[in-house]
Amino acid sequence: MIKSLPIFILVLFSHFAFAQTGGIKPVSLKNVKTTDGFWHDRVELARAVTVPHALHQCEESGRFDNFAVAGGLKKGTFKGARFDDSDVFKIVEGASYVLQNQYDQKLDHYLDSLIILFSAAQEPDGYLYTIRTINKDTTGSYDWIAGPYRYSFENGSHELYNVGHLYEAAVAHYEATGKKTLLNIAIKNADHLVKTIGPKPGQMVVVPGHEETELALIRLYRVTGKKEYLDLSKFFIDMRGRSDKRTLFLDEHKLGPAYFQDQVPFVRQREAVGHAVRAQYLYTGVADLLSLQPDPKNDAAVHAIWDDATFKKQYITGGMGAREDGEAFDKPYILPNDNAYAETCAAIANMLWNHKMYLLTGEAKYMDVFERVLYNGFLGGMGVKGNSFFYVNPMSSNGVNDFNKGSGAVRHEWFGTACCPSNVSRFLPSMPAYMYATQGNALVINLFGDTKANITLPNTAVQITQQTQYPWQGNIRIQVDPEKNSAFPLHIRIPGWANGQAIPGDLYTYEDKLAKPVILTINGKKTEAAIENGYLKLNRNWKKSDMIELVLDMPVRKVIANEKLKSNQGKVAIERGPVLYCAEGHDNGGKALGIKISGTQEFTPSYQKEMLGGINVLKSKEQNITLIPYYAWANRGANEMAIWFGRD
Repeated sequence: MIKSLPIFILVLFSHFAFAQTGGIKPVSLKNVKTTDGFWHDRVELARAVTVPHALHQCEESGRFDNFAVAGGLKKGTFKGARFDDSDVFKIVEGASYVLQNQYDQKLDHYLDSLIILFSAAQEPDGYLYTIRTINKDTTGSYDWIAGPYRYSFENGSHELYNVGHLYEAAVAHYEATGKKTLLNIAIKNADHLVKTIGPKPGQMVVVPGHEETELALIRLYRVTGKKEYLDLSKFFIDMRGRSDKRTLFLDEHKLGPAYFQDQVPFVRQREAVGHAVRAQYLYTGVADLLSLQPDPKNDAAVHAIWDDATFKKQYITGGMGAREDGEAFDKPYILPNDNAYAETCAAIANMLWNHKMYLLTGEAKYMDVFERVLYNGFLGGMGVKGNSFFYVNPMSSNGVNDFNKGSGAVRHEWFGTACCPSNVSRFLPSMPAYMYATQGNALVINLFGDTKANITLPNTAVQITQQTQYPWQGNIRIQVDPEKNSAFPLHIRIPGWANGQAIPGDLYTYEDKLAKPVILTINGKKTEAAIENGYLKLNRNWKKSDMIELVLDMPVRKVIANEKLKSNQGKVAIERGPVLYCAEGHDNGGKALGIKISGTQEFTPSYQKEMLGGINVLKSKEQNITLIPYYAWANRGANEMAIWFGRD
């Protein structure tokens, strides 16, 4: 009977059936340790520079003081913006990942002191929103900031958004330390939400103006097992686009419902619209919910939206959100270069969404997108020294125009609206948690980097040791050490770029799509293995010290854009492996925007250990052009930069 169903229904059925199994689980950050190389350097950078820098900025800007004042521990007024509580929680989350990577007693105690402030600021019924608590005796002047009463201004108040980041920080802290001090604050607040918001008589019917709570409630549910958190997350998702059922609230910006992904019920949404960060946090929450509660209608919606965003609205860096107005998605194929928005937070949200889509489906294409964002759109949002940032990430720059939130064409150490540096602070130290997964009795390697991972499978525990110079080289050594000789499947993702595919879909394609086969040896013997759905699938009886060696061919490739993407017609971009390259004026006589590339032009990679934290540089003798990784630009002062080059 199933064979007679339309293909669309079959696709839905496959997603639905797989989600019911709950079969794919990420390997915990505490079980993955970086040991050397590219990602070890950056995890260490997060520990030594980025997280301490962000904590210091919170001290200097009064973000911590707001909790002390709200809790009656200090006299003062509210400083900053209503969403600043979220920055604090994100950085605490990042610091908790630092503790999971490498315990630090001083940092542990520092977080304990912050948790005391959070507890003091929390009201007796669990409510936590410092701007309202500090100004609760003020009438009128703060209505437009926090609303006249609780949850009356969800389009703009960030009450629910802030505590979503509290929940994520609480889970990370509990997993790092085993302490429930912050977790109890989160539970108390979530219990307050469960009592206050919902479909029952006397409850408020609201949805978060800035999504985040949806995915955070699910994360809190996974730790506590309290199903009411899962139910509230589903309620928030189901109530989008249902203003007929909701408590009326103020609208700060008059931006319209699509800005908030509130134009129609989620099950009817098919396009990525509105504020790109808010949208992708919502889509992340939906994908995660589907892994626990399959729903064909929500499944169809989130997959259609992913297709729209990935195939029509994504920058070559993996950046999302073309418009500064509303920090939003634009219409299909509208992706300008010099005034691209591509907020750093949107890059992080894109990775979170794609990772959840992978966990839901097991499809490699989602990790292909994840990897593109990781090495380009995400890393481009932070300076190579770890203490400077971009809010906006353009595809070209004349070195003069101010695109970086008042910081000109250079990186800035902090912003008044500091969502991007605080988001970098939480994601960077968590990166190893995205490298491995288990799928039933199979072990899955999704990303490459020098690591030791301890993974428990149904039949045995296994240690995986990776050694590689990735992303600069395509040689990867993987040592498999099962606790006992055991048969189990080992799946290794072969990136799309290694098979001649730039990105899922046809928005960007390689000019030369030919790709050399992956070279595989096991214990020194050349081995053949099938690549299915993007994964090299090995199934054998593994014993200690079994050695897998992969060689992925890494040619320099020219990328062309879909003909519907008018801003890049007649132009070409350059990639090698997962890394996108750009020209910067510093290396090209002060000029980058006028560079043209011929059809026969070849580039030679050369590793420069002392340059910009250690990078591969691409050089062409034909026109004396030097290219650097896109993520490394704007670390030497303002100058011209270009990704897309005209044809010579």
